[in-house]
Amino acid sequence: MTTTMDPPITLELPLDEPAPKPGCDVCAALAKQRDKAAILGDHSQVTDCNVEVRNHARRHRSRQ
Repeated sequence: MTTTMDPPITLELPLDEPAPKPGCDVCAALAKQRDKAAILGDHSQVTDCNVEVRNHARRHRSRQ
């Protein structure tokens, strides 16, 4: 019986950190929380904050 390895997994490059929308207090608070998490080395929290900033900005745009 011959066995073979699965092909390597191809991952995309990580997304850039989203910029907070100027003048938005929610985006500013999330960016501050993200920066603090980065300093503490909490990469999971950094990712969570990035998702929240992206989602918040998307919801904000859809209301206009």
